[in-house]
Amino acid sequence: MIFVSYIEEGVIPEQLTLTVSLRGTRQVESNYQIFRLTGLLDAFSESTLRNVIGKFIEEGPAHIILVLSTIDFVDSSGLGALVQLVKKAKTAGGSVQVVTNPRVTQTVKLVRLEQFLSLQDSLAVAEENVKGK
Repeated sequence: MIFVSYIEEGVIPEQLTLTVSLRGTRQVESNYQIFRLTGLLDAFSESTLRNVIGKFIEEGPAHIILVLSTIDFVDSSGLGALVQLVKKAKTAGGSVQVVTNPRVTQTVKLVRLEQFLSLQDSLAVAEENVKGK
């Protein structure tokens, strides 16, 4: 297990225990959570991702921002995990915004999930979309 820490604007996000190939942090704001992930979102990591973030959706807040701008690779299993997280968040009365990079965007668009996954170009846009909810 690998831990990653980000220091941003005086806030130290919680480190997440994921997998060797997927690392991340969690930051809780007033009505949403930000998950910054890096590495590979694939068949090896998807189960852990669904379980860890799914647990945090249940605990709340249910509005989620997944920052995938430093994800190197996503496969069909990873996309499936993202779809399941969106469904779980919606069931809990929340939403999911996905901040992406060109590689992830291309993969998502191949399967026509860009609107379902609410792809965003920046964290600022994603935060604006969930702040008023």
